[in-house]
Amino acid sequence: MKLGPHLHRIGNDIVAAYLVVTDDGVTVVDAALSGHWPELLAELAAMGRTVDDVRGVVLTHGDTDHLGFAERLRRDHGVPVYVHVDDADRARGGDKPKVSMGRTRLGPTLRFMAYAARKGGMRTTYLTEVVEVRDGDVLPLPGQPVVIGMPGHSPGSIAVHVPVADAVFVGDALTTRHVLTGRTGIQPAPFTDDPERALESLGRLAGVDATWVLPGHGAPWRGDLAAVQADARRARDTADGR
Repeated sequence: MKLGPHLHRIGNDIVAAYLVVTDDGVTVVDAALSGHWPELLAELAAMGRTVDDVRGVVLTHGDTDHLGFAERLRRDHGVPVYVHVDDADRARGGDKPKVSMGRTRLGPTLRFMAYAARKGGMRTTYLTEVVEVRDGDVLPLPGQPVVIGMPGHSPGSIAVHVPVADAVFVGDALTTRHVLTGRTGIQPAPFTDDPERALESLGRLAGVDATWVLPGHGAPWRGDLAAVQADARRARDTADGR
């Protein structure tokens, strides 16, 4: 799906990944699930590109529903995969803390699980090599992605700001569709290591100059980045009955 002159999405509101396209090639932001590989190839073909045009993958964090086809690109096509130093071990299959699922509704939860299963979510291929990044890094990839540290969902969660695409990719720093309840709109994501720290990190988006806010789960969002933190807190408090 084309969102803008330099911006494409694959997947859907349950699980999504993104492509930044410039004359220098393609940067993939998150790698969804392994079964999204045919969608990646189809989206590249639709824009007259191939997998050989992919210059790098940037992971917003190291959870399995963002690793998807990343190792396939690295192993089979020599594409480097960038991940924050604090999530590098998670992306390689290291231990992840047990976290509460929080509120759930049967229908949305079953749809999420069924979709993930169809797309290979039960067969994760972890990374064997990564390029470690840190807050503030500008990556040598199409669009010159800027790393914004967003710890909370995981220790190494990041947002990725790409000015040429007028977009900031937020991974699971927030969601616009809660995969376990079906609730839509700006809100905290489930399966978060440190929910309060994740909410605090959202304040870092206030100074970002971007129109598109692109989560790993949920519809693309456009609005006031300075209000995102307050919106997410309000959604959290409403869900908790505060």
